[in-house]
Amino acid sequence: MTIKEKLAERSQEVETFLQGCLEGRGFPDRLRESMEYSLMAGGKRLRPVLLLAFNRLLQGDGQAALPFASALEMIHTYSLIHDDLPAMDDDDLRRGRPSNHKQFDEASAILAGDGLLTEAFGFMLDSALERGLPATVVLQAMRMMVRSAGCGGMVGGQVLDMNMTGRSGVELDELRAMHAMKTGALITAACACGAILAGADLDDLRRATAYGKEVGVAFQIVDDILDVTGDEASLGKPVGSDEAQGKVTYPSLVGLERSRSLAEAHAAEAVRQLGPYHGPEREFLEELARYIVERVQ
Repeated sequence: MTIKEKLAERSQEVETFLQGCLEGRGFPDRLRESMEYSLMAGGKRLRPVLLLAFNRLLQGDGQAALPFASALEMIHTYSLIHDDLPAMDDDDLRRGRPSNHKQFDEASAILAGDGLLTEAFGFMLDSALERGLPATVVLQAMRMMVRSAGCGGMVGGQVLDMNMTGRSGVELDELRAMHAMKTGALITAACACGAILAGADLDDLRRATAYGKEVGVAFQIVDDILDVTGDEASLGKPVGSDEAQGKVTYPSLVGLERSRSLAEAHAAEAVRQLGPYHGPEREFLEELARYIVERVQ
């Protein structure tokens, strides 16, 4: 199997869990429809797949961790809904379909994001309350997730991104710091939480965290490259929007060639962190790090 096929197979496990997970919970119909519209719009399910891969690499119970992993996709989806809003990136297309606020309305999109973020933490708790994972490790993982998704992570990174937009003189270190929060924090948390939920020791947790950080940087650099070189049909979202909005990106600071070299270097460092491990999960994580650099969508 190719890495794309492996990723699709693993993402289907998450997809199956997500299907219908919001039904029968007493939500107002329009709210649930708006939440499901974006949650079930496809995507690579990269973050939950990473969590489950590290969990299984370290002999964790992947089925018990599945609700926690799927909660990451809820948090990621909420962030995309809010990023697309007129007050943020003002994008009309997401994953090849109208953005949530275009399909429904702005208020519905805001509330759908709020709902997904809040419900995500309930699903994380289900890993302990319904799937039998030790409450202490679930709490540790939740603490990391809160820090990564909150003001010191994804939310704070979005603020920095907005502050940098249209600003001249942004340095590469500033761009790296912003992306480490906005994009990298949740990817890093996915890997680290997978390890935590498996009962990892400090060395394993350090390696999982380092892998996540390196892959997160590579992923963002390639995203920036694809906004220049990709096409809307493949990406399922507008291209050229970064330049149009005056956003600072890796290609705008260091050029396309240097950006590609940086992405390859970060992917290689991620692979290096897998040195002590063996087996199919290690192979998958190595292939995935390389695929993130080579992908075209």
